[in-house]
Amino acid sequence: MKNLNKNIIVFLMLCLMSFTGFAQENQKLAQTGFQFLSVVSDARAAAMGEAMTSLQVGSSALFFNPAGMSDMTNTLDITCSTNKWIADIRHTTFSAAYKPANGQYGVIGLSAQIVNYGDFYGTRVNKLDPKGYDDTGIFTLTSFAFGLGYAKQLTEHFSVGGQIRWVRQDLGESQIAVITTDTTQATVKNKMNPFVFDFGTQFRTGIESLVFGMSIRNFSKEVKYAEEGFQAPLVFTLGISMDVMDLFKNLPFEQSLMVAVDASHYRDHAEQIKVGLDYKVMNTISVRGGYIANNDESGLSFGVGVSKFGFSFDYAYTPFGVFDNVQRFTARFTF
Repeated sequence: MKNLNKNIIVFLMLCLMSFTGFAQENQKLAQTGFQFLSVVSDARAAAMGEAMTSLQVGSSALFFNPAGMSDMTNTLDITCSTNKWIADIRHTTFSAAYKPANGQYGVIGLSAQIVNYGDFYGTRVNKLDPKGYDDTGIFTLTSFAFGLGYAKQLTEHFSVGGQIRWVRQDLGESQIAVITTDTTQATVKNKMNPFVFDFGTQFRTGIESLVFGMSIRNFSKEVKYAEEGFQAPLVFTLGISMDVMDLFKNLPFEQSLMVAVDASHYRDHAEQIKVGLDYKVMNTISVRGGYIANNDESGLSFGVGVSKFGFSFDYAYTPFGVFDNVQRFTARFTF
């Protein structure tokens, strides 16, 4: 059994290394929609460069790798995050996970993502008007996703998880010309309601706290608003993580340093390597940092967290180039 575990570990490490090399060369791109599904609002994840595929993070795992909630230590885990995104767009996420019968039947989770784009002023071309357009009034756009997930620890070393999400995006109404005997206009409602699927696994090697993870997120069928078809922003990720303090004995006080690395292959943009660090003292105060390679406007990220009596509060700060900065806040309750 030990030789089998070693062979599996070597195989997974080679996969991650080859994926890393592949990520530097492959530039195959495709068109996707529902980009709000790719925005990370969880403050801990953002501070660690989004390298979360191999970590056990309770209900927050539903936004990265559903298998990551299989080993919850508490019965109930609830998180709520708010994200002040670029262009004054507000992203809010919610997740909850419940472990009945001490995990005998797995873990059930719920997730929600809601986007507030603000108000927009609508216009329509009118060449007869001196302004060249007509005002059509103020309108709003809506995007949200609601998910149901499940995770199970199949063996001491291996966990699986999955999630199905109902996604809705409403881009408002538009007027198009209809050519018949007379040219008239028809109103088109630009709404889509597809289902997307997430799946993931985690493998605990038995070597200290070394864990490998794999996830496939945002898998969906092709949809279209008018003529061009597209899919949700599909992403395939391999990850590895470990508390490196496990390598040191007789530490002067309780502390941990979680190091996580993810390699992500996207459908719509170049591959990325993500690195995250989380240093925690006395299981209470955390200082975090992360880096995402091959990102246009953001790379480094920073954050802090406080945990006590079943309550956690996390903050993340990400410099975002010409868009100034992005700040995220997350509150977590465990019972």
